[in-house]
Amino acid sequence: MAARHFLTLNDMTTTELEDLVDHGSKLRNERRRGMTRDSLKNRVLAMIFEKSSTRTRVSFEAGMTQLGGAALFLSPRDTQLGRGEPIEDSAIVISSMVDAVMIRTFAHETVERFAAASSVPVINALTDEFHPCQLLADMQTYREHRGSIRGATVAWIGDGNNMCHSYINAAAQFDFHLNVACPEGYEPAEALLEAHRDRVTLVRDPADAARNAHLLVTDVWASMGQEDEQKSRERAFRDYQINPGLLAVADKDAVFMHCLPAHRGEEVSADMLEHPSSLVWDEAENRLHAQKALLEFLILNRLD
Repeated sequence: MAARHFLTLNDMTTTELEDLVDHGSKLRNERRRGMTRDSLKNRVLAMIFEKSSTRTRVSFEAGMTQLGGAALFLSPRDTQLGRGEPIEDSAIVISSMVDAVMIRTFAHETVERFAAASSVPVINALTDEFHPCQLLADMQTYREHRGSIRGATVAWIGDGNNMCHSYINAAAQFDFHLNVACPEGYEPAEALLEAHRDRVTLVRDPADAARNAHLLVTDVWASMGQEDEQKSRERAFRDYQINPGLLAVADKDAVFMHCLPAHRGEEVSADMLEHPSSLVWDEAENRLHAQKALLEFLILNRLD
């Protein structure tokens, strides 16, 4: 059987994604009750990091440990990946020794090439184009606090980046409408917008996006690799902040999420992470549980 990969949300069916989200909540509840689980005993996850990480590394490494397995941290500085070995050669060798591979890198093509040559499942733990693992955690968190997101309105405020792209895919897969508010020149990929015109509304005014929305979500103005654009992005995005004033135009039961790290005083006001509507800390923890569900599904080809 060919390995299943998770490079974007579109690699799963809607039913599979919803089952993953529900299983993630089950694993969260089990852990909180002190239950142990060894479903991935003697299994090994290779974690390839070309970008730095806090939540991604801790959640995958802790997740494998909690499931009875092990995780190997690999960086280009310490392996032949950083010395010019072809991606395909690395994929063939690494996948012959482990049970799954997680990659956090820049170009989305890198994970696609690696997956094409890999004999085991490959997980996209973030590229410049997509961040599907974060969306699993976000959808799990929303469901735990507000029920199904089907038919809801989500407001994305800020850059049309990898997170925004994955929210566009999520709109189709989880059946909600996405309002994207961004300044001119920072729109999501045109091809992705065209493919989801029935799911996405692009506006310039954050209030237009947030009005009556059930979920408000954002990301930093300058992502990794864009540090030299920080000042110009601060000017472009200065009116694109999620704060209590913007939340006031949303649905009365609206919630707020952020994938973190957050730059308080920039894309979010200083008080938003602790605001009563904020689900940020549950969202961050759910990276662990959603990814444990994903690892079980991909490695064992089932959810128990």
